[in-house]
Amino acid sequence: MVYENLTQKIIGAAIEVHKHLGPGLMEKCYECAMVYELQQLGLDVKTQVPVPIIYKGIDLNKDSLVKDCLQLDILVEDTVIVELKSVETVKDVHHKQLLTYMKLTDKKVGLLINFNESRLVDGIFRKVM
Repeated sequence: MVYENLTQKIIGAAIEVHKHLGPGLMEKCYECAMVYELQQLGLDVKTQVPVPIIYKGIDLNKDSLVKDCLQLDILVEDTVIVELKSVETVKDVHHKQLLTYMKLTDKKVGLLINFNESRLVDGIFRKVM
């Protein structure tokens, strides 16, 4: 129930952003607008959150020479991962990417949102583990 209420708020924010900006912009533009909308709703929002990747006992995202090799677009209330896209077609790899992020961060709910749609509802996908 908590997840459903939170994802509804996130989807509502995405619809508001899409209503004002429409399709065709770069992902970063939508990320900035989403952060603004989510913060206006009083939600805790983090962007570009490093994802731990444990390989042979080390966290590649923390202990290696390459920093920030994997980051979530948006994390809302430390609960829901929001992966943003602005692509012609959402592909299977995009769904797998979100599911992998959820697995690596032990988050149960994620949203994949493709803003490059005429009707945003056609580009919203909810994942639950």
